[in-house]
Amino acid sequence: MAPGESKWLTGGLIYPQIAERLRSRIAAGDYPPGSLLPSEAALVVEFRVSRTTARRGLAVLENEGLIIAMPGRGRVVRDDGSTAGVPYRYQTIAHDLREQIRAGTLAAGTTLPSERALRQRHGASRNTVRQALSELEREGLITTEHGKGRFVRPDSG
Repeated sequence: MAPGESKWLTGGLIYPQIAERLRSRIAAGDYPPGSLLPSEAALVVEFRVSRTTARRGLAVLENEGLIIAMPGRGRVVRDDGSTAGVPYRYQTIAHDLREQIRAGTLAAGTTLPSERALRQRHGASRNTVRQALSELEREGLITTEHGKGRFVRPDSG
């Protein structure tokens, strides 16, 4: 518990309060870029909440792009859009597509390569490719139209 923090979370929804506490700790340098956040289990004990509530608080920070979930490692504080250590394959795929979008190689409104094409190009599984695409969608760079495919968002350059 950081100085000046109350031990208790009260009123309204609790998960935004967990997100705010963690956000404040990150801003204060308690969790510098590249560092691991406490596990869900540790947050459950600290805040005396359910695992679902702790997970929802962490999801707020993930959606803001402040942290990233690293399978097998935990949640890591982002470092200017990158992550600590060697990137996972999905991050490499997302980075490749992100750079193509920013460079204009994949212009606004352009259809993204199919999952199959991306799997072949990167030697990755379907789930890995989908995780990369999901990250780009969360960042607002691409959009999915059911039955039509994935497209570069018009306002994403």
